Amino acid sequence: MKSIAENKKARFEYHIIDTLECGLVLQGSEVVAIRHGKINLKDSFVRIIKGEAWLLDSHIGHMNTANKYFTHEQRRARKLLLHRMQIDKLVGKISTSGYTLVILNLYFKKGMVKGTLALAKGKNLSDKRQAIKERDLKREAREYC
Repeated sequence: MKSIAENKKARFEYHIIDTLECGLVLQGSEVVAIRHGKINLKDSFVRIIKGEAWLLDSHIGHMNTANKYFTHEQRRARKLLLHRMQIDKLVGKISTSGYTLVILNLYFKKGMVKGTLALAKGKNLSDKRQAIKERDLKREAREYC
């Protein structure tokens, strides 16, 4: 499965604890825009509101060829499709342990848009510095080989 969009910032900002696969409720114009790569997950996050998981602050751009009257809002909240037991399990971890939910990537699976939902915990500044050092060391090792 080829990834459509990646949230690289999430892997830098958070320790990933657990991942789940989830579906998205999208309009037709959004799916076409996603197929053309007009999506940005950089600042997106997930909230559970009234027992439903919602993807917030994700940006799906308009297509130039689409009808102006039947287009979607670019930054609207999009519902995530999860089982009730999965949502209840996530609510328990988020409320007690200080975890958060983020989308790591989106991809097509059998013609449907799916996403990888991650249960994550925020990194400290020292953890981020350590990640930068490790990344630089790996880059230098690749250059010398």
